[in-house]
Amino acid sequence: MTTEPLTKPLIAPPAGPVPRALLELLKPITWFAPMWAFACGVVSSGSPVQGRWPVVIAGILLAGPLVCATSQAANDWFDRHVDAINEPNRPIPSGRIPGRWGLYVAMAWTVLSLAVAALLGPFVLAAAIFGLALAWLYSAPPVRLKRDGWWGNAACGLAYEGLPWFTGAAVMGSALPDGRIIGLAALYSLGAHGIMTLNDFKSMEGDRRTGIRSLPVQLGADRAARLACLVMAAPQAVVVILLFAWGAPWHAALVAALLAGQGLLMRRFLGDPHRWAAWYNGTGTLLYVLGMLTAALALSGGPA
Repeated sequence: MTTEPLTKPLIAPPAGPVPRALLELLKPITWFAPMWAFACGVVSSGSPVQGRWPVVIAGILLAGPLVCATSQAANDWFDRHVDAINEPNRPIPSGRIPGRWGLYVAMAWTVLSLAVAALLGPFVLAAAIFGLALAWLYSAPPVRLKRDGWWGNAACGLAYEGLPWFTGAAVMGSALPDGRIIGLAALYSLGAHGIMTLNDFKSMEGDRRTGIRSLPVQLGADRAARLACLVMAAPQAVVVILLFAWGAPWHAALVAALLAGQGLLMRRFLGDPHRWAAWYNGTGTLLYVLGMLTAALALSGGPA
């Protein structure tokens, strides 16, 4: 007597990741922020890029498709239970990336990132090690920084803005960047804490059910929205003051104008954070990153 089932599935589960699902796991849309920050670091160094384009391109790839993609793969793996609630069509909970492949991809991308960083010099390698450590600490237990919105958002802001900016400047100068560059990178990292809060409004239900204390969960949507706006705006106000002090009044005025534009957009966002968080993330953040480039040009002596 046979013990085989009377019917068999018509489509067997995939033995490995579907290529399109792999790309979705690495989330190319998230690569823009660190790649832009790296470019700002390159600009702020004031060093000419002629003859150094291969190094610059390698650094941009390191910031986005390597280190940032590693963080996305690791986050999706350790968030697979949360995503099963919030986003069941994501590659891992949907089964398009089966078994432990999500973890294997994160580990492979980590090794590849370190190998590329090592080719770009000791300062870049050190920054990459720190950034990759933050990526794993953010998502992986037992630390899992993302369980608390204060620590998790700080780690993301540093990894997405400050470290790539520092790395871009370090690549061009082959040395530790000067204090003004590090100061601007730190301020824009702090402001990015607010940007990270914007991303948490869409997943409040799943976060509550799985014990993730994002700021919208801890504070409620209205208070978290006000905090996100304040945290984004305050560092930019400091940047305006610093640029004036450093003899770049036109750059300071442009950053101030971009900040004022964000203020107008914030009014709509604060009126209904759930409805407008994604919208503000796309509009207000655009003005934020244009301010980053303006500040970088101020340090390089470029036009406002």
